[in-house]
Amino acid sequence: MSTTAPPVETTPPGDPKHQKLRLFTIIGVIAVVIILAIGTLLVVKTVSDKHTVAERQAELEPFYTPPDTIPPEPGTIIRSEPLGVDVPGGTGFRVLYTSTGFKGEPVAVSGMMFVSNKPAPPGGRPVIGWAHGTVGLAPQCAPSRSKNVLGDTNNWLNTAMDRGWAVSATDYLGLGTPGPKSYLIGDQEAKDVVNSVRALRNFEQAEAGKRWVVWGHSQGGHSALWTGTLAQEIAPELNLIGVGAAAPAAELLVIMQNQWAGKIGWVIGPEALVSFQDRYPDRHFGAIVSDIGNRQLNTLVNECTTGAALQGITIEQFGGQFFKSSPIDSPAWAQTAIEQTPQPLPASMPLFMSEGTNDTIVLSGSNALMQEQWCKAGSDMAVQWLGGVGHLQVAIASGPTFMEWAVGQFEGRKAPRNCTFPPASAPYPAVTVPPEVLAAPATQGTSNTTEAANPPAGTTPSPPS
Repeated sequence: MSTTAPPVETTPPGDPKHQKLRLFTIIGVIAVVIILAIGTLLVVKTVSDKHTVAERQAELEPFYTPPDTIPPEPGTIIRSEPLGVDVPGGTGFRVLYTSTGFKGEPVAVSGMMFVSNKPAPPGGRPVIGWAHGTVGLAPQCAPSRSKNVLGDTNNWLNTAMDRGWAVSATDYLGLGTPGPKSYLIGDQEAKDVVNSVRALRNFEQAEAGKRWVVWGHSQGGHSALWTGTLAQEIAPELNLIGVGAAAPAAELLVIMQNQWAGKIGWVIGPEALVSFQDRYPDRHFGAIVSDIGNRQLNTLVNECTTGAALQGITIEQFGGQFFKSSPIDSPAWAQTAIEQTPQPLPASMPLFMSEGTNDTIVLSGSNALMQEQWCKAGSDMAVQWLGGVGHLQVAIASGPTFMEWAVGQFEGRKAPRNCTFPPASAPYPAVTVPPEVLAAPATQGTSNTTEAANPPAGTTPSPPS
């Protein structure tokens, strides 16, 4: 049996079909070349960026390496240097200073200081203690070490400098410098913020006074609220006269319950897991983490937030979640969330809070609940709701209003309390942890995450977000 090949259609070179086919072939080859070239450039750029970051971090490393003996007095400046960036109306400095760790021991914490170029007023410059938001856990993510050192200070730092003020900005314990991680550990965040203000006052060029306000965004809002509670106890010699919190991560149970089991878990989960484990080494946090979450943990905690988010989104597309279920199903997580949730500030401590109605990261409804609960508890709250504003833009969008409010505090004018106005977003219902979860032991088993904060051998740090 023989077979006959199907006829092959041929066209003479001058035929229009032939010319069209040739044109398409040429276009296709060119397209492939362009795609390959772009891909090569992207790979080269990524590698180049990582090398650039690695080189920058290597240059900075001596500054961030603590001395063998850390000065015991909180707020002592270990070393400082010019920040090397343009600060409108002022000068920026990188600083390594003494704070106190989980057990009260001296620890080295990094940060920044910004000092106005204008003469200091009598009694010293008014001070803002800035608390930054979530950036990641790797050293290169620390604001003072990143390419974008000014971060969320746009729209208010220039005003502070123009008014002749000074600003301290902590990186927090374990970020920028070696040490345990302190993400969402309220008392530690507060100590680092307060001691950064102490360091600013010990910086002769700053000429900083005793009166100050704290201002923070996201994680930094959580830090600011805890600072409002603990500042007087930590540093009775200073005079905290107001607290500002933009989109604060305040209602932790609500946020965990409504969000962390989803996409955001890939960004927040690893940071919280490592930090909680450092703060509570006897608690078992790993049981609620998925197998793929545990496998990816070392990679994720050595990324800044943008890199972690991209990896998490990719994994999530294939059905992977960081948490097996809501973290508050775990006794360790639920108990820790309750302990690390800030409590309403007394009426004697003025509070400015801003939130965007489009906040899908902290969740606007969680801070609507906070407004209701804290106002009922008697907190002196001035609340700004920003219609259509998302989480990342809240600090910048509300910066001018916060500065007006802060000026009022320093000038002795009573802050406008607007608790009578309802929240612009619908409040989430409060979360009640089942008694059996709270009663269950949080220390059973052993966690496999205690070494996650240390980069594996041969790991190249990712670029900062």
